[in-house]
Amino acid sequence: MKKLNISLSLIILLLIFTGCTEEYDEETIMKAKQTAESYLRNNYQDVESIELEEPYQSPMGSLSIDGTVNGAGFTIDLNEDFTVAMVGKKEGFPEHKDVCEEKDCDY
Repeated sequence: MKKLNISLSLIILLLIFTGCTEEYDEETIMKAKQTAESYLRNNYQDVESIELEEPYQSPMGSLSIDGTVNGAGFTIDLNEDFTVAMVGKKEGFPEHKDVCEEKDCDY
C-alpha cells in the first residue's frame, strides 16, 4: 500500500511539473504556421523575414507559436478555429499598419 501511494504521488508530481502537452498533427501544424505568417504579413509594416518555431500548447490551452519577425521575437496564440487570439511582441517588433490598427486586416 505504501509503494502504491509513493508511485501515485510521483506520477502526479511528474504530470504537474512536465504538464500535459498536446502533439499536433502535420495538417494542424501547417495550417497554424500559414495563419501566423499570413496574419503577420497582412497586419504589420515592413515585414521582411518571418521565422516560426514548432507550435505548442500554451499553459492556458491555446495553440501557440514563438518566432521572430525581422529579428524581433514574438508569441502568437491561435484559437481552435485558427483565428488569432493575441500576439505578444518583444522590443523592435514592427508597427501595425495604419489600416489594421483598430481592426485586424484579413489574413
